[in-house]
Amino acid sequence: MIHPLKQLVADQKKGMKKGIMSVCSANEFVIEAVMENAKKYDEFVLIESTANQVNQFGGYTGMKPIDFVEFVNKIADKCDFNKHRLILGGDHLGPLTFVKEDEDKAMELAKDLIEEYVLAGFTKIHIDTSMKVASDNKNTRLSDETIAKRGAYLCKVAEDAYKKVLKQNATALAPVYVVGSEVPIPGGAQGEEEEGIQVTKVADFKATVETFKNEYKKLKLDDAWDRVIAIVVQPGVEFGDTTIDEYDREKAKDLVAAINDYPNLVFEGHSTDYQTPDKLKEMVEDQVAILKVGPAVTFALREALFALNKIEEELLTGTDVYMSNFARVLEHEMLKSPNNWQKHYVGTMDKLEFKRKYSLSDRCRYYLPSETVDMSIKRLVNNLEKVEIPFSLLSQYMPVQYTKVRKNELDNNPKALIKDRIINCADEYAYACGRNI
Repeated sequence: MIHPLKQLVADQKKGMKKGIMSVCSANEFVIEAVMENAKKYDEFVLIESTANQVNQFGGYTGMKPIDFVEFVNKIADKCDFNKHRLILGGDHLGPLTFVKEDEDKAMELAKDLIEEYVLAGFTKIHIDTSMKVASDNKNTRLSDETIAKRGAYLCKVAEDAYKKVLKQNATALAPVYVVGSEVPIPGGAQGEEEEGIQVTKVADFKATVETFKNEYKKLKLDDAWDRVIAIVVQPGVEFGDTTIDEYDREKAKDLVAAINDYPNLVFEGHSTDYQTPDKLKEMVEDQVAILKVGPAVTFALREALFALNKIEEELLTGTDVYMSNFARVLEHEMLKSPNNWQKHYVGTMDKLEFKRKYSLSDRCRYYLPSETVDMSIKRLVNNLEKVEIPFSLLSQYMPVQYTKVRKNELDNNPKALIKDRIINCADEYAYACGRNI
């Protein structure tokens, strides 16, 4: 059976302007909303976890790869989602979280990481060896040869792990791979880009492909190379705290033309969050067929929670109800444990307070799984499930959902409202990816 993402590439090369949204999130609301939305249209869902979210030590979610698989499968069961339509991917797999180690140690840890992902059932593997480790020269650029050599080594690890999977399941899908050397960091830029984003040069793109291909050949990974479906490049999209670099088709035209020389490859676009639906559609038309989104979906979730928090305050302040105080609880948790935002946000105290709430990089998402914040979210939902949310407040704080409620297209309850706000974002990607083509 052909991997659905390999089929996607084949369709693209036939001129079908199809793509897929890659949801990089470990949030239950997000995953459930995306599955429920895709189920209506019998679409594939691609859920990816990054190496800092989920790894052999638990990551910031506390989940190892096998735990994440079980977590997503439980949500699929809850949604009655067809698991044959579910693709699990590993994002930025490599020495990302081990860069303080020397090469030997970092690559050994990356080896264990890749192996656990493949054994757990992930079939889309983004191998990212673009970052320097402690023993690399800090004053020179990491060469394509070094990046590709490390990447090929990790691909060999994945292939060996797949052979173990086959012994347990003879029909298990062979993993497909995404590689590259111009890889944006996970979660968006750190700070604002003063000089603007530079589109990957055609010569650099072609050199990357050839270098990776040669390194794969050295390790006799020809079959695996046939399953490399995409190259990560910089097509000119990024976002900062308050800025968005929009896709400029004209600036990317030479790079787009170059992909036509490779009949088995498309581009994977990272940091496509906050692009307009039409810009996303242009990217898919230009063979950026895999659109990764992460902060944008949890930003939408955070918007919904803030809106419901305001509704709760308007309705229940002065009553004997135990209030959620969600926004204040979140802020308190972020101040108590600043490690997940301190390196990313700069400015005065007022600007930092603003960014903690409203930065497009959405470092809030790192705090949603914490016990204190999670309890606050549950209390917020529970409080609003016990009352009828007035149309006036719904119109004030969630006008798009208000319209859907009035049309009897959406239930007026907090969980449905939260998920629909996330679906607003997912629908934009579905449009761009060719829903109903």
